[in-house]
Amino acid sequence: MEVFAVDGLPEIRPGDDLGAMIDDRTDLRAGDVVCVTSTIVSKAEGRQADLADFEPGERAERIARRIAEIVDEDEQKDPRFAQAVIEESAELLTEEPLLLAVTHFGHITVNAGIDRSNVPDADLLLLPEDPTASAERLHERLGVPVIVTDTSGRPFRQGQRGVALGWAGMPAARDWRGEVDRDGTELGVTVEAVVDELAAAANVITGEGDDGIPAAVVRGFDFGDHDGHDELYRSEGGDFVRQALRQWDY
Repeated sequence: MEVFAVDGLPEIRPGDDLGAMIDDRTDLRAGDVVCVTSTIVSKAEGRQADLADFEPGERAERIARRIAEIVDEDEQKDPRFAQAVIEESAELLTEEPLLLAVTHFGHITVNAGIDRSNVPDADLLLLPEDPTASAERLHERLGVPVIVTDTSGRPFRQGQRGVALGWAGMPAARDWRGEVDRDGTELGVTVEAVVDELAAAANVITGEGDDGIPAAVVRGFDFGDHDGHDELYRSEGGDFVRQALRQWDY
């Protein structure tokens, strides 16, 4: 398997035909998987916003004051940013010492994934409203599986890695349950989140900061003869960490 960059993509603007721009710069083959950062998907879909677009309510004002007290008494936190996070969230699992949000499409991440870097024409860049729908449009245009990626931290570990926000043209997970290992023992719980693994591999190429490589192609990945499914996000009933966070106080 190899991973290589889609070179030569310019700064993406609202309304750009992202699928055509990628297609013009690649020679895609059957079996390729295109991994596209949520940053350029959001830019093409006009998801830029200014802080002035958000009128902070009482909750946002309270959150901003409290986080300023915790982080640095001299550092002023903008309640308009807190309001943006509230509006982009289906739920806030924590309000302090950070805003851990459940997005409207099910992803759980800090600040609802709102970005304040690499946004030349606005203050904020919001995540795509429906990353799977975005991936489906690109999949139809390119004819190969597409994963919309983002970077996200993990509980119990430092640092960020690439994760899948939306995908199309392939299952999210490879289900090994019912198969056997080399010793003949039947596997009972192993479900491999392959879209996250491919997103992480692509992130090694796309990078962070000013790398300017917002899309990559994974070539040679073989899903194999396995069952697949799209249940990437845990159900609320089975997500014990989410349940615990609802009862946790900082």
